[in-house]
Amino acid sequence: MKKNLRNKVLLIIGVLLVFIYGIFGIPSGFSGQALMATLTQRIHLGLDLKGGAHLILQVKVLEAVNDETDNTAARIQDDLKQAHLTFSQVYKPSPLKVDGTGQPQTIRVEGVTADQEGAVRNRLDSKYGTEYDIAGNADNSFTVTMKPMVESDLEKRAVQQTIETIRDRVDALGVSEPDIQQYGLGDNQILVELPGISDLDRVKSIIQSTARLEIHAVVAGPFQDEPTALSSVGGALPADEELVHFSGVSGNEADQVYILQRMAIVKGNDFRSADPGTNPNTGQLNVQFTLTNQAGDRFYQYTRANVGRYMAVVLGGSVREVASIHEPIRDRGEIEGSFSREEVQNLSKLLSSGALPASLTYLEQRTVGASLGADSIREGVTAAIVGLVVVLIFMLIYYKGAGINADLALILNLVILLGFMGYSTATLTLPGIAGVILTIGMGVDSNVLVFERIREEIRAGKAAAAAVDQGFAHAWTTIFDTHVTTIVSAAILFVFGTGPVRGFATTLVVGLCANLFTAVFVSRVIFDSHLNKLKPGEMVSI
Repeated sequence: MKKNLRNKVLLIIGVLLVFIYGIFGIPSGFSGQALMATLTQRIHLGLDLKGGAHLILQVKVLEAVNDETDNTAARIQDDLKQAHLTFSQVYKPSPLKVDGTGQPQTIRVEGVTADQEGAVRNRLDSKYGTEYDIAGNADNSFTVTMKPMVESDLEKRAVQQTIETIRDRVDALGVSEPDIQQYGLGDNQILVELPGISDLDRVKSIIQSTARLEIHAVVAGPFQDEPTALSSVGGALPADEELVHFSGVSGNEADQVYILQRMAIVKGNDFRSADPGTNPNTGQLNVQFTLTNQAGDRFYQYTRANVGRYMAVVLGGSVREVASIHEPIRDRGEIEGSFSREEVQNLSKLLSSGALPASLTYLEQRTVGASLGADSIREGVTAAIVGLVVVLIFMLIYYKGAGINADLALILNLVILLGFMGYSTATLTLPGIAGVILTIGMGVDSNVLVFERIREEIRAGKAAAAAVDQGFAHAWTTIFDTHVTTIVSAAILFVFGTGPVRGFATTLVVGLCANLFTAVFVSRVIFDSHLNKLKPGEMVSI
């Protein structure tokens, strides 16, 4: 009995056309050069194929913890003042130092009178007890310590915020198809891959700079060196003050040291926007910034109460500028200095994209040249083409007429896979090409299972139509099981892998899903179409 295959054939043709469009889109021409140009535009190449930068960064998450407890110490001080409770100081006994040592999780509240000890504890418990452990001491002081779970969550958020900030900065520079993601398990590391980068030094400069722009109150200075600065305060700094070196706007000025309030008036994440500008009076380049509403109110209150005093603009841990407060400032201001045009643009991008919650160290940095990427493409594509041609020839020789069936299914499989890469934002890497080659092997394996089963049914004396029907029915379970187990393995690679490993897993999963469609549905339709043309008693060529 002949089958009506019209709808199935139309479905296959429709799928073929949809994915061919995914590969080429609407080409500007039909010459080989035009088609290749369109293909490279739609299928995004990874770092190992296109060349670019590969970086592994370590996030110093304790800095985010240090900043959070700085803010908490300031809030505790304000809360106790508003409640009219007596205390002498709120400070961190061991803040984070430059060398990474310290216990920034701990805050101390000292000078509480005995009659107000209960009121202070109640105030601390009610407002900070969910995130901090509150412990009273024998001298009527209190120790406020960040809970380990809160610290862990803060560190995770710091890594994720760093990823988003780096992504915003890279996007602002126009780097195409960047891969920025967490690297490793629980190590606070970030993988950054920037394919096809044209100005590596500038991008590295943008990423390296923490853009931790802060405005601090100046306590004293400038001094010639640190010993001189320390001698001015009796040889030891109070816990709420710090020494910061002056680097100036160009970084080449003579070394000077300032004593600053440790707690910043305004921090990098308080900036809403920043744009390059020019002083109309002097023609000097500057950065014009706008603060968030909350930061603007806080900045206004501080500058109104400190007219005539000095404040320091600190960028990357160094004083870049010291300015006198002439009048209250709310939410708009300017950062002036001897900036070059590129420095102004870079600083604007850094502030607009937000401050990193913590600074970074570089664990690994290397580049892949474009010529090496071109060699990888040529060799990978050559391997894929040779493998495909050898498989196609083998199937034709070994399975005769049925080999044509398998070859058509394999070609459609590749069209679907490449079409998916064109439609999606997935990036094709060298391991991805290996996944394509493995997909070819899996596709052949599926056809072999079906064809060998059909041969067994023919040897058992069944007619052509019955042999084909039983061959597909019995092979389907095995094909499905092998594909599902491989897809699960590839999914695990995608979840826990990074970069090229994910590229391999992506192409393998898509190729296997396409193979289920081509090796079972498309191949069956081709067989049924051939069976419709056979004379009664005639056998298929297999």
